[in-house]
Amino acid sequence: MLIPDGYIKRTSSTIPFGYEETNIEGYLKPNPTELNVLEEVTKSVLNEEISLGVGVDWLEAATGKTMSRAGLLKHVKKVYGRRR
Repeated sequence: MLIPDGYIKRTSSTIPFGYEETNIEGYLKPNPTELNVLEEVTKSVLNEEISLGVGVDWLEAATGKTMSRAGLLKHVKKVYGRRR
């Protein structure tokens, strides 16, 4: 079976922010709108333009989905590594 570009393998029961279930078993499809907002929020938090609290509020307002402050911090560290 050919897996479309951008799809990721499901590795846990939790669906990552920016992805949704699909009819292809074991794979999640990306939601470009949510991923774009998440990237914008992540960069703003990294550059210290906004706080984690403002970031999670922005995500919820733009996508209707929630994420905890700890979850957003974990995502920032995963994407950009720890700041020194």
